[in-house]
This record gives sequence, structure tokens and C-alpha cells, in this order.
Amino acid sequence: MTKAQIIGWSHTPFGKSEAETTEALMAEALPPALEHAGIGAEDVDGIFVGVYNNGFSRQDFQGALVAMADTRFAHTPATRYENACATGSAALHGAMDFIESGRGRIALVVGAEKMTATPIAEVGDILLGASYRAEEAEVDGGFAGLFGQIAAGYFQRYGDKSEELAMIAAKNHANGMANPMAHMRKPFDVAFCNTVSDKNPRVAGPLRRTDCSLVSDGAAVLVLADDETAASMARAIAFRARAQANDIMALSRRDVLEFKGARMAWGQALADAGVTLDDLSLVESHDCFTIAEMLEYEAMGLAGPGQGGRVIRDGITAKDGRLPVNPSGGLKSKGHPIGATGVSMHVMAAQQLTQDAGDMQIPGATMAGVFNMGGAAVTNYVSIMERVK
Repeated sequence: MTKAQIIGWSHTPFGKSEAETTEALMAEALPPALEHAGIGAEDVDGIFVGVYNNGFSRQDFQGALVAMADTRFAHTPATRYENACATGSAALHGAMDFIESGRGRIALVVGAEKMTATPIAEVGDILLGASYRAEEAEVDGGFAGLFGQIAAGYFQRYGDKSEELAMIAAKNHANGMANPMAHMRKPFDVAFCNTVSDKNPRVAGPLRRTDCSLVSDGAAVLVLADDETAASMARAIAFRARAQANDIMALSRRDVLEFKGARMAWGQALADAGVTLDDLSLVESHDCFTIAEMLEYEAMGLAGPGQGGRVIRDGITAKDGRLPVNPSGGLKSKGHPIGATGVSMHVMAAQQLTQDAGDMQIPGATMAGVFNMGGAAVTNYVSIMERVK
């Protein structure tokens, strides 16, 4: 059976980019991805584009912008995907399905988002498009308000975990210092992250600014090939398993603290891969807010319900811990350009597996997990990756 493998990638710096559009961001990312994979544009059979948009740009039909960014792709089939903050992983799964069905041998996954040109008040409303507007449109604080409610509910059920959230933020900022592509390469200690101040005000509920990921611009590209083609390339990263599980969008209709869809995706991926968390060298996880990372500890099986704080206190997810989580700095430090995020997370994991992660490197990394979610754990993607060449 044909399997899709990663043979190359590229990644722009995340942050406030001088590139004015997603088209310009794509133009920046496409040539180095082809060069890294050792292929030409003529070798690409299909392009899978992840852009959330939803109002960040009046220009839509974003799949067609790849050819505007690089006219060598004028006649290459291109399709745009959108699945909230998991848009990039949705595009990746589409490309893998394309290859594994035999429809093509080489595919590009292009993730991009231009967010910083949009006024911050409008950003909040645009992101609320990833919630159930019929019930949640008036939530105070926008999308951060939804996770503020989740954090408040967690605290009510399990006790105040503000310091543990601060420890997650400090960990990820420390890790981001080693990532040259990160939006915010600044260290913040636990005391700063745990103190409400003019520089670290409350944003929503118990969440402070340091508990929230960044509004960023950026693009990332993955080059995929079927395993036969990949065998002749310089490198090949295989997917030991991949899984997707969804959950009900409306928070009122489920126990959101359970992150059930995330738990199901992790369970399926680990079972399909025939491994346990102990076999993983690292995880890149979706820390859109620090409370999300804590709940993801529980969803992946590092702790039981309400015990996620012990994971960060015990140093399990530190860079030198038993299972490093977000050695790239995560969304918290690296940034969160929506459409690029899922692609970026897979690039960061692939770099670890080829020992090309520089100062981010986890020594001897052999297998990586990636968890990317859309909305409040509404759509959940898990990848288990390993290097085969």
C-alpha cells in the first residue's frame, strides 16, 4: 500500500511580516521548499492550501494564489482547505489522501495567514468564526473569552491552577528562545507570567496575556511524496499513524474540560502506530492558550482529569523532561498564523527527526507526535512521525 512521506519543507519567520498578503507569504516560502526537497515545480502533481481567512483578507479563492505567487504552478491542480485552527493539518491530510490513493506522486502542502494587518478588535471577531456563533457570538473577550470560560470552569472543578498555567507559558517562552522562526523570542519567568500587571493584564477570565498565543503572519510548506519516490530522495519522514476525531462545536452541548475528541484522536493514533507515549521523543502540541496545553496533557494520557498541573510541576514536558512538549516554543512563543500553524508544527517535528532543529534539538529524537486542533477541541488531528531515511 502506498504511503505518503515528507521529503522537504520550508518555514518563514513568524511575526509581523512585511509581506502584505498571503500571496506574498506563499511566494516567500515556495522556492526554498522545492530546493530543500530537491525537486522542480514541474514534479508537483497537486497543491493543498491551508488558509483560514474568514475576513483577514477581502481576497479569497486562496488556492489559486499559489500560482499567482509562483507562475510555475499555473496549471498544477490546487485546492484550498479550511478547518479553523487545524486548517494546515486538514490540508496535509488532503495531500496524503491524494498520494495514497494513487492520484499523484508528489504534492505540496502550503499553509499561510496574514493576520497583523487587521485591527485587533476585528481579529477577535474573525476568530469567533471558529466557535458556534448561534450561542457564543456575544462571549466577552472573543475567542480568548471562550478559553477564559474553559479555564474558569477547570479552576472551579479542580482548583486554581494559575501558577501551573504560568509554568507552561514560561516553559514555552524559554523554548522559543532557541527557535529562529519564533514570533516572540523573549524569556518570561514564572513569576512574571503568574502576576497580573500593566505588561501582563488579564485578557479573559483567569487568563492573562502570557496565557494567550500571538496574532502572527507566516507561511510554511511541506513537500510530500509516495514512499517509492521518497526512497530516492535525500530524506524521508514517515507517518507511523495519523488520526482525526471531531466533537460537538457548541460548548453547551458537551463537557469541554474532557477534550474528548482530542483524547479519541490520540488514542486512535497511538493504537494504529503500535506505540505508547513512552516511545515518543517529543510532542508539538496546540497551545493556543496555556489551559489548552494543560488539557492536552490529560487528553494524550500524561495525567488523569484535573491532574494536568502535576505534569508541568514534575518537569515531564520540559525540554529535558520525559516527554518534551513544544520544544519549538509552541504557538505561545512561535506564533499562530492560523492556516500555517498545522503545517509549521509538522515542519518543527520533522526537523527534530532529521536532527536539523539546531538549538531546539532534542538529542537523539526518533519519533514525534503532533497535535493540532480547530476551535475548542472541535476538530482534532494527531500525527505519529518517524524518520525512515
